[in-house]
Amino acid sequence: MNILINNTSGEPIYKQIYDQIKNQMTSGVLAEDEALPSIRALARKLRISVITTKRAYEELERDGYIYTIVGKGSYAAKRNKELIREEYLCRIERHLEKITELAKSIGLSNKDIIRMLDALGEDDQ
Repeated sequence: MNILINNTSGEPIYKQIYDQIKNQMTSGVLAEDEALPSIRALARKLRISVITTKRAYEELERDGYIYTIVGKGSYAAKRNKELIREEYLCRIERHLEKITELAKSIGLSNKDIIRMLDALGEDDQ
């Protein structure tokens, strides 16, 4: 598992850890039931506070991405297909919001965007 911390991003470190582990799980980089580094080991590797790493793991567990076995460690949870689908739908919505804002700034309507999507979809066939 590879996690990179960006100290200049303005996003809290625990959130960066959360997002990167979640992305590795949804993309299949982390396999179901694969062991994650211990909270202390990850904190040491990233040179951050154990409290920060603990918060990321707690939130991942709360949201169903990992599970913990006392005395054994934390593991990647089974991928809930519906949860992964919902995650991707949220990503698509965020991108579409940006596209809509950009389109409006140059006077394009939603119908224009739909026509563009239709044209892109024709390339797939």
